[in-house]
Amino acid sequence: MANYHLSIKIFSRGKSASAVAKAAYRAGEKLREVRKGETHDYSRKRGVVHTEILLPDHALEAYADREILWNAVEKSETAKNAQLAREVEISLPAELTMEQNIALAREFVNRNFVCAGMCVLRP
Repeated sequence: MANYHLSIKIFSRGKSASAVAKAAYRAGEKLREVRKGETHDYSRKRGVVHTEILLPDHALEAYADREILWNAVEKSETAKNAQLAREVEISLPAELTMEQNIALAREFVNRNFVCAGMCVLRP
């Protein structure tokens, strides 16, 4: 029987968060943060089984690149208390296959976030 879990966090600059660093960690990638001139390398991180970027129709095609997207967020959100990103963590049923869980998660984020104009990155 599936257990339900949902957790939502907001990453803000006021808490010294870096959207680029958070994205690099969750995706297990190496991303350069232009604003700080730093590189965040989590390419050796294990356990990342799927990554994907889902964009609304009006988004620039360039935002399909994780580094470009998150550097654009860092550049556009200049307030010291800017909300840079949200993390939505959900549990997926162990009874489903990996492909079914990916499809389920994709449908959830499309219905709840992408259709509202948000870019969604699935690490």
